[in-house]
Amino acid sequence: MTMLDTMRRHKNILKWTLALVVLAFVLLYIPSFLNTGATTGGALTADHLASVDGRPITVADFRRRYQAQVSAYRSSYGGNLTDALLQQMQVPQQVLQQMIQEHAELTEAERQGVAVGDAEVRAQIIAIPGLQENGHFIGEERYRQLLRSQDPPMTPADFERNVRQSLVLDKFRAGLTEWMAISETDLEREYKKRNEKVTLDVVAILADNFKNQVKASDAEIAAHYEAHKENYRVPAQRKIKFVRISTGEIAAKLKIAKADVDTYYNEHLGQYTTPEQMRASHILLKTEGKVDADVRAKAEQVLKEAKAPGADFAALAKKYSEDDSNAAQGGDLDYFSRGRMVPEFENAAFALAAGETSDLVKTPFGYHIIKSTDRKPAIVRATSDPEVYKEIEAQVTRQQAEIQTAEQVSALAAEATTPAALDKAAASRGLKVEESDFFSRDGMIASLGPQSPAAQVAFDLEDNKVSEPIPGPTGQTIFYVSAKREPFIPKLDEVRSKVRDDFIQERAVALAKQKADSLAAQLKTAPNYQAAAKAAGLEAVTTQPLARDGVIPNIGKSPEIDKVAFSLPVGGVSDAITTPQGAAIIRIATRPDISPADYAMAKDKFRAEVLNERRMRFYQTYMEKARVKMKIDVNQDALKRALGV
Repeated sequence: MTMLDTMRRHKNILKWTLALVVLAFVLLYIPSFLNTGATTGGALTADHLASVDGRPITVADFRRRYQAQVSAYRSSYGGNLTDALLQQMQVPQQVLQQMIQEHAELTEAERQGVAVGDAEVRAQIIAIPGLQENGHFIGEERYRQLLRSQDPPMTPADFERNVRQSLVLDKFRAGLTEWMAISETDLEREYKKRNEKVTLDVVAILADNFKNQVKASDAEIAAHYEAHKENYRVPAQRKIKFVRISTGEIAAKLKIAKADVDTYYNEHLGQYTTPEQMRASHILLKTEGKVDADVRAKAEQVLKEAKAPGADFAALAKKYSEDDSNAAQGGDLDYFSRGRMVPEFENAAFALAAGETSDLVKTPFGYHIIKSTDRKPAIVRATSDPEVYKEIEAQVTRQQAEIQTAEQVSALAAEATTPAALDKAAASRGLKVEESDFFSRDGMIASLGPQSPAAQVAFDLEDNKVSEPIPGPTGQTIFYVSAKREPFIPKLDEVRSKVRDDFIQERAVALAKQKADSLAAQLKTAPNYQAAAKAAGLEAVTTQPLARDGVIPNIGKSPEIDKVAFSLPVGGVSDAITTPQGAAIIRIATRPDISPADYAMAKDKFRAEVLNERRMRFYQTYMEKARVKMKIDVNQDALKRALGV
């Protein structure tokens, strides 16, 4: 029996899914999956994906978290979120890293002696909005039903363990950071920095207008190259030879039997069934803290009024009902299905004919008078519906294609113990061995797409080794490194065109700055800034009010201009400011003062935001140092099995 066995059972109309509750662990950052320093731990058991200082992450826990994350994504992106896209986004790796980070935090919290008692866990569960209705816990029976409905199902012990861990982390983070504070002076300065705006009159003198005046001789290009060689350094590069197993190609060849569609349908019947629903209104007279007989006597009087010919049930509910959540709506409970209300209420409600009013119904809340207002029959979408059949057929096709992809790539990987063996195994299966162009660690392998992790994996792969299967947007890939290039500075002839462009840009910026220097002197003393700019053949563009890092017309974002703009007084004109695009002169048109009233109104919330940011940075730094001392093992084979790849 769990700690919740003694709680009263209450009714519930669940407003949001428990899957979101399972995601209550809010992580401060997600480290790169490929840079954890974790190794494939031979000591891990088959059902353990990873461990942090001996604290295991099980396959079941991972699957539960992964499914919850996928459900959250799909609720936002719908059908556009395919399994291929999930792999492309590296969602499995991110989820595992979230769990590793949590376990690292829990390990450090235990080291610091942080603990949470049963009473705290109980109070937290009762307070979860998704487990409440009208301010009351939904009851042990419905609680267990919700846990069983998760994919995979959860036991109360599993859920309570998660809640306990969440509370431990909250305590741990609070204990580490709650001492931090910010002075009034610093807070006001930071508020001003983030909220002050300035309107500028900007004269932009663009380098592009001077490029036709620049002639680049061979000697000048060579001199520029010699002076800026490091700008042209090419980072380390790799080439790979790879074999790709395409899930899409496999899917295109599949013919799905009707029996497979029927099997899937029967296993997921709940997805295609809408249960019977009814709509009812009720009048509730609460018994809590009152004499039961007195409440019943009053309820009987109200019942007589409710059953009188021509009675206005909604008006009576507004007058008598003590259910604050719906009394103002005439007691309307909207539509609900079986299992959503406490049994006493549900049994009485579903026994009513449309328009019928019940006798008194006693529940843990008190005495109810229920009126049935409408019913909706159960709806079952069958495979005879072409839309349903097509939907399931596509799902089964995807599943079978992914299974076959995994089987093929696993068989290939088992044989491909060396580069030569991969070539031979591919040839025996009629698979093509492709070769990429050279790419850098942070670059893209054009033939594998922008999100493939193969580029980074290639740089960590030992010589004459074959990679593990790498998932990608269209399937899985196995490869080996076929060529390497160490970092090098290319010869001038190889980059001459770029060097020439860079030289011309540099000279054009210098000419723009020279022009701006002479013009700035005139604009500073001109009685009319706009007219003086126009007389010089230029336009002073007035911006919208800009905050720091705002986008300036013809220039874009400019830290150089920001620095000057927020230091000059209103009406002040700057010297020439060099920008990557050329040069600029600015005049401060307006800079409204920060309203003391606005600051006073926002101060408390702003203080919380700034403190949260500073605490987060402190906590991140603390945990980065703490993780260095922990032994983190990752079982890559178990991860693949968990994902079916």
